[in-house]
Amino acid sequence: MKAYQVVENGKPLKEREIEKPVPKGNQVLLKTIACGVCHSDVHIHEGYFSLGEEAKLPVPLMTDALAMGHEVYGEVVEVGESVKDINIGKKYVAYPWIGCGECPVCKDDKEHYCSPLSTKNIGINVDGGYAEYVLVPDTKYLFDAGDAPDEVAGSYACRGLTAYSALKKANLKKGQKSVVIISAGGLGLLALKIIQAAYEINPIVIDIDDEKLKLAKDAGAAEVINSNDENIIEKINQLTDGGATSVIDFVGASATFDLASGMFGMKRGGTYVIVGLIGGQTNLQLPMTTLTARTIRGVYVGSLKEMGELMQLVKDGKIEHVDVEKRPASTANETLNDLKNGKINGLVCLTHDH
Repeated sequence: MKAYQVVENGKPLKEREIEKPVPKGNQVLLKTIACGVCHSDVHIHEGYFSLGEEAKLPVPLMTDALAMGHEVYGEVVEVGESVKDINIGKKYVAYPWIGCGECPVCKDDKEHYCSPLSTKNIGINVDGGYAEYVLVPDTKYLFDAGDAPDEVAGSYACRGLTAYSALKKANLKKGQKSVVIISAGGLGLLALKIIQAAYEINPIVIDIDDEKLKLAKDAGAAEVINSNDENIIEKINQLTDGGATSVIDFVGASATFDLASGMFGMKRGGTYVIVGLIGGQTNLQLPMTTLTARTIRGVYVGSLKEMGELMQLVKDGKIEHVDVEKRPASTANETLNDLKNGKINGLVCLTHDH
């Protein structure tokens, strides 16, 4: 099968012919229909996360060569001998956050928190959707996407799931008008659609790009504000009656951390959820964390249970799908560069010619 693989961090992907997997036991082989290109792919390809200034957190390749792609939507073409309840030809989204299955967190239904040294995450530790076929280790990781378009479905496995998990951790109440989402990029737009469906909230959306902000406004944001607006804090205070109660940051940079810190105004008990991994560092005024009774939470993807909850919303048609640009898998290098340089508005996926 054809695969586009990272052979060396930061270098162009290599197009290669590799052996097509053969499923055994409970395993299922999917023929990749579409695979989302996520900003995490940029970090995996580069081989590090920025910790600020010159500090970097390495993300070493766990294999000699890796076909990235963890937002996989595919068609079942082969199954292992123990599979009884999956039909050939059926299409599924694959949950990619697969743990070792033996450690305490895996046994506590939190396998997405499994150690990076023992995970078997699709597209991160083992070959994913940048290859023509993807091996899924068990049928429990497959989810029906209902009537979701092919190019959209896979995005629920990471960006959609991460957004859903972040929203669940943001101390939300249905219909509240004091929620701010930072980022009108692909992840922010997905979060906007999910928060509308799950919480009946039309949030305020902040971004540095007016073109992306227009997309967010068209998608139903209550208000959009450019982060370069010198009156942004005053505007947030006016719109939220004194300050935000929940801020969900899908950028995760020093500048957005500092900006979010001012958005809560004098309100106590606010929740700041950091999702993005752009990176950097900041100074945290410790007494202010105590005096404002503020919660700062990090979010790393989502659990298998949360995936089930999200995909039920998708299957039931509760979430209005965002547009996703389709590109041939052969453009993987160009697409990664465009994503890294902010040239993609919304979401993008790769498709294979079989």
